[in-house]
Amino acid sequence: MFRRLSRMLRSFFGFFISVAENPEIILEQNIRDMNDQVPRMNESIAMVKANVTLLEKEESKYKTDINDLTAKTKAAIQAGRDDLAGSFAVQLEQVRSALARTQGQLTTARAAFDKAMAVKKAFMLEKDRKTHEALNAIADYRRSQWQKKVADVMEQFDVSGISATHDEMVRKIEETTALNEARMEMAMGNVDQQKVKIEEEVEKLRANELVKQFKVEMGIIAPEASAEAAQKTIGARETEKSA
Repeated sequence: MFRRLSRMLRSFFGFFISVAENPEIILEQNIRDMNDQVPRMNESIAMVKANVTLLEKEESKYKTDINDLTAKTKAAIQAGRDDLAGSFAVQLEQVRSALARTQGQLTTARAAFDKAMAVKKAFMLEKDRKTHEALNAIADYRRSQWQKKVADVMEQFDVSGISATHDEMVRKIEETTALNEARMEMAMGNVDQQKVKIEEEVEKLRANELVKQFKVEMGIIAPEASAEAAQKTIGARETEKSA
């Protein structure tokens, strides 16, 4: 019982291993995996793009603030309010520093976005190439499996055994045909010989009758004797035939 259970489990796991190692199934799963990566890649690229957009907005805001603070600083100086001009100048300096930092981050973000787009382009080209290659491989695998089934079926036909039986039956038929033809020839030969014998007997009887007629005409024998002799001759012939 334990051996039967062990054998069953081995066959069970062997079946799943063979299915897992099926090239067609693996290639189809690879195609699905590559297609699943596209939405995740688009989401990552969208996050990079969003960062670029936010930095561009910050840059625009800082530039506006710089223009505004520059105008306020100049107005305060013209109004003789150096204290306000100094306050605006300090703020202007901070905003310029923030703008420079933002522009540096924006440059990096734009480079990251361009690189992400390049990676996506390369990935899509590679995905299309591998998908096309996988589909062709799957088609070849299915064709090879069909050819294997056809080969397995063809290998089941025992042509040599059929040929041997065929030759034996043909030989028997030829022997039977030859024997029957020989018997027919012999039978026909016997019929022809009997016919010849009968014709010879008829000719002899006819010749005897002609001779007897000549004897009657010549007066050697009487007509009644001729008829009686002829009847005896016929009876003797029939006796010989029955014997």
